[in-house]
Order: sequence, then structure tokens, then C-alpha cells
Amino acid sequence: MALKTPEQFEESLKLLKPRVFMNGKRVESVLENPNTRTVVEANKASYAWAIDPASRDIMTTFSPLVNDTVNRYTHVCRNLDDLIRKAEAGTFASENLGTCIYRCVGLDCFHSLWSTTWEMDRDLGTHYHPRFLEYLKWVQTNDLSVAGALTEPRGQRNKRALNWTDPYLSVKVVDKNDKGIVVRGAKINISGGFASHEIVVLPQSAHSAGEADYAVAFATPPDAPGITFICQYSPFSAERELSDDIEELGNPLFGQRETSMIVFEDVFVPWDRVFHCGEHAYSGKFVTRFARTHRMTCGGTCKVGFMNQIIGSAKLIQEYKGLQNVPHINEELAEMVALRETCRACGVSAAYHGSEEPEGSGVFLPDELMGNVAKLNVCNAFWRVMALAGDIGGGLIVTLPSLKELNNPETRAYVEEFYSFGGDEPAENVMKVHKHLQNWTAGMHGVGTWHGAGPVQAQKIMLQRVIDYTHEKELVKKTLRLKPRPEADEGAGKTDAAGNGGE
Repeated sequence: MALKTPEQFEESLKLLKPRVFMNGKRVESVLENPNTRTVVEANKASYAWAIDPASRDIMTTFSPLVNDTVNRYTHVCRNLDDLIRKAEAGTFASENLGTCIYRCVGLDCFHSLWSTTWEMDRDLGTHYHPRFLEYLKWVQTNDLSVAGALTEPRGQRNKRALNWTDPYLSVKVVDKNDKGIVVRGAKINISGGFASHEIVVLPQSAHSAGEADYAVAFATPPDAPGITFICQYSPFSAERELSDDIEELGNPLFGQRETSMIVFEDVFVPWDRVFHCGEHAYSGKFVTRFARTHRMTCGGTCKVGFMNQIIGSAKLIQEYKGLQNVPHINEELAEMVALRETCRACGVSAAYHGSEEPEGSGVFLPDELMGNVAKLNVCNAFWRVMALAGDIGGGLIVTLPSLKELNNPETRAYVEEFYSFGGDEPAENVMKVHKHLQNWTAGMHGVGTWHGAGPVQAQKIMLQRVIDYTHEKELVKKTLRLKPRPEADEGAGKTDAAGNGGE
């Protein structure tokens, strides 16, 4: 089978030497730095699930491309069942990690690449699609972790790229030859790229005539010459760096979501890894098809798993404090579940109502309307779930002392007495669950959920583009037996080219 073991995955990362910086210092090894290590652990889990009898049906599937079983995070959906199982895998991964599975953006890029390269070859006579399929076969056969990169710094939003004072605020082709292309620019807010085997780069936005140099999609290893990663750094990063026991942290093994800016400083990309170069009319399709897939992922699958973790913590705290019969707490828990299930239903619906796009391409994408509805719902629902969990957890979520006090002979007895709340649960467990909710409700997941796969306004714009009210209007016309509009007499009320009215 084309499946790596977790150990083989970790060994394979040792062969890569990405240039990574965090907190003003060089990260010598992404496997040893405590923050970048969380990305390794999260991706590593996906390899373990694929060979575990309890989860391999979720995390693996058969690929006709390589005639073998592959990890689901390398498989492009070929039918509706694939889409439904992709959604299930997304929830499974997120609820077991409590953070991102860093292979998901790359997978959603694959769907866009398959769809759009096929369409370009059909329309333009290019040869991108066979090139992409060969690349995907290589990814599947070697069970590679692939990150995706779209978001860019960009210039002033009221100006086109050609009018920016800095032309490299979006990734741009600066040279071409018979061997490949050279790109310059940056991507920002990119999840997990430094601990992946490959990075797939897509445009962030549509491009117009004259912007052909920005119309580019390609794949590159993370340690290609000219690539630099500048990682996020937050109080949670500092806390993990200073911790001598990760069990004291809110998500011990997998941490918060880890992202970075990726700088491309005259990076060479050979032609066999270039999937879009100059066909500006198709850049927008790469973006919208990625978004169509990723909004189902973020809206209806991933955040459902996150909500399961939040709900579980809130329920445990209710029980630790003896609040099982308090009506408003039970109402809040029920509301959290209702919000979760609404998001799950939208995600499943997006998968169930998906379709081949374009027809004949062989790739299935989620329903665009429901995918955007899923993400729009989860943006607001996730904030509400965090607020409800904060109410149930109380002020201790943000006033909790360090778990090190349990090892301090001068404070241990106090902490064990007063943080057990007079119940049977050890104070250590009570504190850890509150710390877990601190990780969620006072962490970075709220803003990350809002902006991941596009903020609310992006979904509203897409909904206005894709909604067709014809069905609804026809229903009302039929119900009320509305009469058709009378045909106007030919020439009546019309004006000629000079603005003169008809006779």
C-alpha cells in the first residue's frame, strides 16, 4: 500500500532543511522546536490513523490513479460518496487533534487544480492536466504531506496589482526559460508549510489582462533555495517555549494552529511543477473552486470537530461543579449542540449535493451554495459556542494559576483543596479542563475560524453571485395563478438611437 507509517513520516522530514525563523531566531529543526513540533505531531497523527484498524476506513481510500490504497488527504473526490467521506474525515481529524490537520489545505488545492487544469487544457490546448496528474500520482505513491498557500499581503485594495508601489506583494513570475519559471513574492497566514513535504501555491484572486505574471500555480518543496518561513508568535507560543512539561498546556501535543509567512525570493520552479502560468482568465476559477471545497471543510466538518472538544470540556466542568440540574447550564449545552449540528448538516448537505465541475473533468466539488452557507453559519456559531463555554467555565478559565502549583510544596495543598470544588475529581483534572477551555475561548481559534477560508463578507459576496431565485418566484406565480405580463405592442414606448420615442 502507498501508506507511510508515522515513524517513516518523521524520518522523511529529517531529509528536508527549510529556512525557518520564529521570534527573531532561526529554527534549526522543525522537529525539535516546541512550537513547530506541534505541526509534525498533527500531520503524524494522520499517518497513524491510516494504518489503525479502528480508523483506516475513515482515513484511507482506493485511488484509481495509482491502483492502490492511499491516505484520504491525498485523494481527489471522484463522486458524491468521496465528498461525504471527505467531510467525515475532516470532522474526525479536527475532533481528535483539537487543532488543524495541516494536510487539508493542500488537499483542497488539489481539487481546484484537477478541475481547472482540465478546463484550461480543454479550452486552450495547454498540457497542464496530465502534468498535474503525474504530480498527484507521485504524492499519493509516496504518501506526502502537502500544504496549500493562497493568501497574500497584496497592496492597497483600491488599486490593481499593476499600480502597486511594490509589485511583489502578490507572488509573481519574474523570469521564464526552457527549464521552468522564477517567482518572487510572499504568501501569509499559511498553515504548517514548514513541516510538510510539499507546498502547492495557487493565486489568491482573479486577474485581468496585463496581470498575467501574477496568474501562476505551482508546487515546490519547502526547502527550495529562496524560500524563507517567518512564523507566527503569540503568548501561547511563548508559553509552550517556556514549558518544561507539555501536559500543563491547553492542548499538550497538538497546540494552537501554527502558521507562517512564506517568502519566495527568486525561487526556481521546473515546468513539470507548474500548473498555471499566464492564463489570467482562469486565475479566478482556481480561487473559487478552492473556496468551494475549503468552505465545506472549514464550515461543516473541521469546526464541528472543534465544537465537540469545547462541548466536552463544558460538560465536564458542569459535572465537576455539580451543576447537572441547573436549567440555564443545560439550556446552554443544548444550544451548543444545536449550533454544532446545524453546521454539520450544512457540511453534509454541501457534500451530498456536490457535482462534477466542470462536467467531464472527473472531479467532484461540494455544492457552492451550501458550502458558503456552511462557512457563514460556523463563523457566527463558533463565537457563540465559545461564549457559552466561557459562561459555563466561569472566570477560572482566564484566572487559572499554573499547574506547576501542584508540584509546589508551599501551595499544593491549597490548590488541591480549593480547585477540586469539594468533589471527587482530582484538582489536576479540573484545572486541565479549564486550561483546555482557555486554549479555545481565550486563544486564537475564534479569529482563525472567522477568517479561515475567507471572512463572513467573502461568503456573502459568493452567495449573492450563486443564488438563483427563479424557483422561488415560479412557486409564488403558480400558487397565486399570476397572469403573465401582457406583450407590449411592437414599437410602443421604444426609443431610437437618438433617444426619440416611438410613434
